[in-house]
Amino acid sequence: MNAMSSLAGRLVLTFLLMSASLTSAQDLASIRLLEPQLEGGRPLMQVLKDRQSSRAFSTEKLPIQVLSNMLWAAFGVNRADAGKRTAPSARNWQEIDIYVATADGLYLYDAKGHMLKRVLAEDIRAMTGRQTYVREAPVNLIYVADFSRISSATDADKAFYSAADTGFISQNVYLYCASEGLATVVRGLIDRPALATAMRLRSDQKVILAQSVGYPKK
Repeated sequence: MNAMSSLAGRLVLTFLLMSASLTSAQDLASIRLLEPQLEGGRPLMQVLKDRQSSRAFSTEKLPIQVLSNMLWAAFGVNRADAGKRTAPSARNWQEIDIYVATADGLYLYDAKGHMLKRVLAEDIRAMTGRQTYVREAPVNLIYVADFSRISSATDADKAFYSAADTGFISQNVYLYCASEGLATVVRGLIDRPALATAMRLRSDQKVILAQSVGYPKK
């Protein structure tokens, strides 16, 4: 009986260890963002006055709360009952995905769950633009259009609307950064085929723009 109890105990311990390892692996694959802070911030007119592009970044990482707030401001869900977002999209296609390139890897922003899902473990920041500073900026946002979500549209319309929708999102990031004293710049000088390959995108996913974010370089 004691031998059977000992065996059962070892089996339970093994199961718990395996479960813990699986949970740890799942935790490493995603980042649960914090609830966005909806209070505070600077008056809109002051933020518009200070909105600017900056190309010199500190290597200091962004705190998780700042990253959480910024991604929600960019394209988070602000009307949960209808799944509507902080930026408009044509016919509510919501075809733009925000990928987040950091030193720790590449993540996809899941707005519904308000979390980051890891896509790659590699640091691909240097591939997000041809400028030298992109490899030092702690965060490079990559705006990717998923054309599989756009129905009944010509190729020209898909390109037009996805570009416009990206503009709305990137401006939200600009305004948040101006409010919080962060440096940012939106960028189009990208080797898109190479970046798409590195990100393992499908043929119906297209890189539109990228945007670097971080603290100003002192």
